[in-house]
Amino acid sequence: MTARIIDGRALAEAYRARIAGRVAAARAAGARVRLDAVLVESGDSAARLYADNQKRTCEALGIEYRLHLLPGTAGFDEIAGRVLLLNLDEAVSAIMVHMPLPEGVDAYRVQRLIAPEKDVEGVNPANIGNIVYGRSSLAPCTALATVRMIQHTGVELRGRVAVVVGASDVVGKPIAVLLMREDATVVSCNKWTPGLEELCRGADVLVAAAGVPGLIRGEMVKPGAVVIDVGVNRVQGPDGTMRTVGDADFDAVREIAGWISPVPGGVGPMTVAMLLTNVAQAAGGWSDADSGAAISPP
Repeated sequence: MTARIIDGRALAEAYRARIAGRVAAARAAGARVRLDAVLVESGDSAARLYADNQKRTCEALGIEYRLHLLPGTAGFDEIAGRVLLLNLDEAVSAIMVHMPLPEGVDAYRVQRLIAPEKDVEGVNPANIGNIVYGRSSLAPCTALATVRMIQHTGVELRGRVAVVVGASDVVGKPIAVLLMREDATVVSCNKWTPGLEELCRGADVLVAAAGVPGLIRGEMVKPGAVVIDVGVNRVQGPDGTMRTVGDADFDAVREIAGWISPVPGGVGPMTVAMLLTNVAQAAGGWSDADSGAAISPP
């Protein structure tokens, strides 16, 4: 058996087409669809490049984008003050804060200030709590991307055993909760869990989100399982060049699994698509039913 690839890039493109339609409908109804992003300058050209790419993507979908650049010397008060001003601005429908923040600034303290209804990254503790209670909320983008990719395979989650390896606050834990909401039987574990190999072999759906390259080997996977690789790790290849890999040994796992997402090109592009989905939802251009609908499998 060779696993089918879950192409995150192609799937994200399909979502973007739907998002553009919803944004257009919201704007036609008089809603303002605007994402405001806060970025503290750090001299890291990659962070600014990401923001510039984000701006182009938003504008292509009809989403107004405003980038708020703060100096690298900005402390908590200046960053928090900008977030609070954006909360009060009725023209702003969505807010996100680029990471990392300057040393000494507690990201949690900043994130908890974002108005829950504008928190399109789903990082405000109120939104994370609403996920647990099953209320309508803006879910963390990577967690939402993971569930949508599983649904894309057509595999019914209800009654399935799902093992999530990794329990971070904004990735592993929300993934586990979202899977519970789909009536899966969820096992949350980490790289230190005793008997990890046996637990993974019992999974119909296996999510690798521990940040450990090659943690999930072929012999740890149940034949035919859905494997979603959330890990993003930089490792040195045999030729000395750096490359990006996931938490799964892709070549070995692909020979056992039924479906597998690649790294890169899997969860990453879908995470961006889910951020844009949340922006549309925050602006009122996306109903709960729409946001919960997955793109049909090929």
